[in-house]
Amino acid sequence: MWPLLIVSIVGLAVAIERGLFLLRHLETVEPHLAREMLLHVEAGETEEALKKGRRSQDPVVRVLVHGLVNRDRFLSAALLRSASEELESYSRWISTLDTIVTLAPLLGLLGTVTGMVRAFGMLGGRELEASAAITGGIAEALIATGFGLMIAILALVPLNVLNATFSKTKRRIEQAATELETLGVPYESTLRFSPTPSSN
Repeated sequence: MWPLLIVSIVGLAVAIERGLFLLRHLETVEPHLAREMLLHVEAGETEEALKKGRRSQDPVVRVLVHGLVNRDRFLSAALLRSASEELESYSRWISTLDTIVTLAPLLGLLGTVTGMVRAFGMLGGRELEASAAITGGIAEALIATGFGLMIAILALVPLNVLNATFSKTKRRIEQAATELETLGVPYESTLRFSPTPSSN
């Protein structure tokens, strides 16, 4: 039960921290702003797009701003790096919750098995006298399995919410970045680092 208690505390702490993060995420999402920026870029108004985007904390908008600011180097690399940095905060602690969902039922089952072994060990040569104690020991051992399953079920909800939010944000970033690249934003690095024609 002690390992289960530790796992439950860790899961609760992660769930609270990620819950606060998701609340902040909902406040920063501005899907219309990313669309407005792309329209400005398409119209050749890159500076106007940057002016609007710099005021936002939306991860998609931040990726677009980073790409436009670094368009004089290599647009694709700038977008990829910025997207990776933005998505890192969305994937944080997902592996921890995933581990808790898998580990908690196994710890509960282990507690039940060891408890039943201990309960049946009380038999010895006093089967009739120890029957009540054995029954109570088995019932107590089953608590570990119930507690482990409860932890896994409660951790599964925030895990799925985090995975869904991560996937949705990743999809939005990919769509916006792809559209920005297809608009053909000029950047000088293509000319600056193009190979020199051979004299042959």
